[in-house]
Amino acid sequence: MILASQSPRRVELMQEAGYTFRAIPAAIDETPLPGETPLDLVGRLARLKALAVAENHAAPGEVVLAADTIVAVDGLLLGKPADEREACAMLQRLSGRTHQVATGVCVALGPRKSGDAPAVADAFVQVTDVTFYPLSDEEIAAYAASGEPLDKAGAYGIQGAGGRLLVEKINGDYYNVVGLPIARTVRSLRALGCTS
Repeated sequence: MILASQSPRRVELMQEAGYTFRAIPAAIDETPLPGETPLDLVGRLARLKALAVAENHAAPGEVVLAADTIVAVDGLLLGKPADEREACAMLQRLSGRTHQVATGVCVALGPRKSGDAPAVADAFVQVTDVTFYPLSDEEIAAYAASGEPLDKAGAYGIQGAGGRLLVEKINGDYYNVVGLPIARTVRSLRALGCTS
């Protein structure tokens, strides 16, 4: 099996689920298409990642798992902040509000023989609603200065200090917010006969 990701969180979740795999990130253009919704974007990116890695790295019929996670509020995508200032702006936007975290997941199979295209075996998008406490400017500045927000979409990590300090409640799969809805993913893999 190949995990088409370099995310340490996805690697850890798959290892904890008992899977043995190679981690090979996909190099794709992640630019949103004109008029593309956040849910359509995250589903398309997961599919592109899985197919690119399946085509270039998978053995015949080998399973490739890819995922992409986005944070959206009011239809606006919040990617990874470039610096502390941008992290503060994102956190102010999320303060006291509910936003959506969506993860697109795609399971593809390597080409059966030379000249064949890889095939998508399953694909889905999971959405979790996350509500933040109202945050003071001091709380936002201190969290941004911690460095945790800088490599995370939406400028927070639910599995770290962000989850302990910022998040009031979630409605949906916690692991989806971490970056991979592991229970649903494992069910998808098992349906293909891929067990841990």
